[in-house]
Amino acid sequence: MQSFRRIMVLTGDHGLPDPTKRSAQYNPEDMVTHEAMKLAFASLPGHDFTFVSDHVSFMDLLESDRPDLVVNFCDTGFKNVPAHELHIPAHLDVLRIPYTGAPPAAMVICYDKAIVRLVAQSLGIAVPAETFVDWDAPLDDLPDIYPALIKPNTADGSVGITKDAVVQNADDARAYLTWLRRTLPRQDALIQEYLPGPEYGVGLIGNPDGEMTALPPLEVDFSRLPKGLNPILSFESKALPESPYWTDIKFKQAEIEPPAQAAMVAAAKKLFRRLSIRDYGRFDFRRAADGSAKLMEVNPNPAWANDGKLAFMAGFAGIDYRDMLRMILEAAIARVQSTR
Repeated sequence: MQSFRRIMVLTGDHGLPDPTKRSAQYNPEDMVTHEAMKLAFASLPGHDFTFVSDHVSFMDLLESDRPDLVVNFCDTGFKNVPAHELHIPAHLDVLRIPYTGAPPAAMVICYDKAIVRLVAQSLGIAVPAETFVDWDAPLDDLPDIYPALIKPNTADGSVGITKDAVVQNADDARAYLTWLRRTLPRQDALIQEYLPGPEYGVGLIGNPDGEMTALPPLEVDFSRLPKGLNPILSFESKALPESPYWTDIKFKQAEIEPPAQAAMVAAAKKLFRRLSIRDYGRFDFRRAADGSAKLMEVNPNPAWANDGKLAFMAGFAGIDYRDMLRMILEAAIARVQSTR
């Protein structure tokens, strides 16, 4: 049986532009989380870890110094192109090198938010009302579902979702869509029912055919935001340290009535299996005005950082960051072994 001793950990490319980060580049705060991740992995016994961020040398290393397994923590896409997130697992599949996380098919499907919504709806999971807007469609006949949230159909890291993404009328919607088309050319958009209630994250680690841990749900705490700011996780919350969206939004353990929590976890598990997600995943929900929780997004390759949502949820369960990484690694190894 394979020992999985030699493990390569791949992240985004620190030397290339990254549209999901502040000033479209890696910054000191990003390097702090990378160092924390490296220290945590290096402390796990029984494995020899190599950490790679250069995406060109990564391809060469796979050929010259083949690892037993790759931890695919490149959540920003090959060469930091979000649409190319699937390229890394696809290349590993061609080389028959096992890896953690979602396969290419899952990444392709989950990258398209409208498709994810259709899949969820087919499984009986509540979703917001939504209209798909082609990138070149006229803007004179928009749906009347205001207030609405406008966002790109395919993007990561809240790119294209600013503090002004919640619109109150058709004029505001046209203005935001015009800005979005100028900022992200040829990008289709979604006009989505705005859900005014609390926002939750549900994290799963494991696999349907083995052990699977549902982490305690997280709630996004918008209570400190200045009055008048829309309570959403906008691009400012992830890329602009001077913004109150960065400084004033916090995460806390959700206080949800048990039936509602169980329903969200059950929905997450259904989607995990149906979308062929593997080893770990995060599922975002938000409550509508009537109190029902509706699916917002599926993250098949969620942020792994020690200050990310998944790490917070693990902490709520008493699982420290090191053990969260260990659980992801062990889930992947158990899955690979079970298929051989």
